[in-house]
Amino acid sequence: MAKILILCTGNSCRSQMAEGFLKSFDSALEVYSAGTAPSDQIHPKAVQVMQEVGIDLSKNYPKNVDQFLDMPFDYVITVCDHAKETCPVFTGQVKHRLHIGFEDPAEAIGTEEEILSVFRRVRDEIKDAFQQFYLQQIKNRSNKQ
Repeated sequence: MAKILILCTGNSCRSQMAEGFLKSFDSALEVYSAGTAPSDQIHPKAVQVMQEVGIDLSKNYPKNVDQFLDMPFDYVITVCDHAKETCPVFTGQVKHRLHIGFEDPAEAIGTEEEILSVFRRVRDEIKDAFQQFYLQQIKNRSNKQ
C-alpha cells in the first residue's frame, strides 16, 4: 500500500488534519506528517475540529521533516506554499511530489466562533481534496493492479 508524507511548515494544523483524514479513509495506508519548522504542539483548535468529525489527533505531535529524509515515499505532498518552497531534498526515493495548498487556519483572527469557523472550513477543504487524491491516485491505482 502507499507510503505518504504530508508536509507543512509547523506540522500543527493542515498536515496533521490531512494525515488524520487519509488514515480514516484507508487503514492500510502508511501516512506520516511533518514540518519544515515544527511547532511545539498541535494547534488545540485543529484537535477540536477533527474531534467533531470523529478523528482523534490528541496524541499526535509535530515532527521535523529531517527524520524522514532518507525514507522512500510514494507521495510527498506539501499543503502550504512555504513548505513547497522550502521542501528539502529527500535521499530516499520519492515517486511523486504534489502540492495541495490550503489557507493556514492558525492565522485566523476574530471571535472564538469566527476562528473555529475558519478551522472547520479548512478542515472540510482538506477532507475534500484528500478524498479526491485518495480516490484518484491510490484507490484507482490499486484497482488497476
